[in-house]
Amino acid sequence: MANFAKPSAPRFSVEVYQNEFLAEGSRDVHAIVTVTSTGGATATRTAVAPGGAAVVIMVDCSGSMEYPPDKMRGAREATAAAVDTLRDGTAFAVIAGTHVAKEVFPRRGHLAIADATTRAQAKEALRGLSSGGGTAIGTWLRLADGLLRGSTAAIRHGILLTDGRNEHEDPAVLRATLDACAGRFTCDARGVGTDWEVKEVTGIASALLGTADIVADPARLTADFTQMMENVMGKEVADVSLRLWTPVGAEVLYVKQVAPAVQDLTGRRTEASPRAGDYPTGSWGDESREYHVCVRVPGAAVGQEMLAARAALVMPGAPGEQPAVLAQGLVRAVWTDDLAASTAINPQVAHYTGQAELAQAIQQGLEARKLGDVGGATAKLGRAVQLASSSGNADTAKLLAKVVDVVDAAAGTVRLKAKVADADEMTLETRSTQTVRVRKS
Repeated sequence: MANFAKPSAPRFSVEVYQNEFLAEGSRDVHAIVTVTSTGGATATRTAVAPGGAAVVIMVDCSGSMEYPPDKMRGAREATAAAVDTLRDGTAFAVIAGTHVAKEVFPRRGHLAIADATTRAQAKEALRGLSSGGGTAIGTWLRLADGLLRGSTAAIRHGILLTDGRNEHEDPAVLRATLDACAGRFTCDARGVGTDWEVKEVTGIASALLGTADIVADPARLTADFTQMMENVMGKEVADVSLRLWTPVGAEVLYVKQVAPAVQDLTGRRTEASPRAGDYPTGSWGDESREYHVCVRVPGAAVGQEMLAARAALVMPGAPGEQPAVLAQGLVRAVWTDDLAASTAINPQVAHYTGQAELAQAIQQGLEARKLGDVGGATAKLGRAVQLASSSGNADTAKLLAKVVDVVDAAAGTVRLKAKVADADEMTLETRSTQTVRVRKS
């Protein structure tokens, strides 16, 4: 019998980086809000109390997974490895996805609890996975949602693997499914091979606050699935929101996660009170994330100052209780006639503004390339090379170099490659939102 230990709760901290000085007449305040969670349980095989986490793995079993056969074989092996990574006490299930969704394990309409016996039973069930049929990803997500809703786990997570486009389902159905599932569980999405649609996979991950990536070589699925599950096992706090309070006359223009990846949260605001709104951040383990907040405040005269916003991390309280405030920081505005002070750009703000522009330049450049717009693609991808070089984003620079020939990185001078492997182009597009943090001086 497992000896269950109650994990220690992580501690949150909030740091605000900004230039609070505004010129007379200026109204827009920019700040980078760094949120750090430390001191919780880490991704170990130490058993945790039942009800802490629930995970559903969704495996594409459509007919295309058999071509080549190593895709289906790789999916079976990777899922088995993910099951092996589950900590004792974790609730879990495996779904086979085609144009319908079917339970592979435990096949009882609810989740199994991970231990040596259920892990062995799940891996035996995986031997029966075979390919055939179409692709309707919304059905997979709806079945996963139903299974996870039956769990009392604080951490509810999905892992989804596909090798093709969502051809047997109306896009509006998938969109409605994602809207319904948002906030109920998080989900990492992976595309294996090169016949899937990047925007579909990244859209799933974005809507469900997870990660997206390409695994072009099926032989690499096992390592990727193992890492994903280790990350899930390291999560300890769920349903955390970034709450922004603003004074009368001020409004939040946008909120974007900018590290470790760019993700626009602006449209996901839910009203918490007449002057405050919550932006979902999902589940947390020991990690740090950064958010770019832009607030428009009323104009003021030189010498005046005000609190532009209060940024707080909150999580739901018990029924009938107020949400718990985990940490908070302040965003200020001070009007000055000192030109040097008001025109200085905070290094963190400048860096992450550049990283967001980098992601956009890559996406626009690749889209122009697909449309045959050589001039537009060259200009956008050249700008991306320039931004990657100046910010020290070496990983993105390497991916760009597989799509363009770099003549002068600092100047952004490039030539489009005549031939680009599908895997290289898809990898660049999928990972375009991954950012590099501010370099320490």
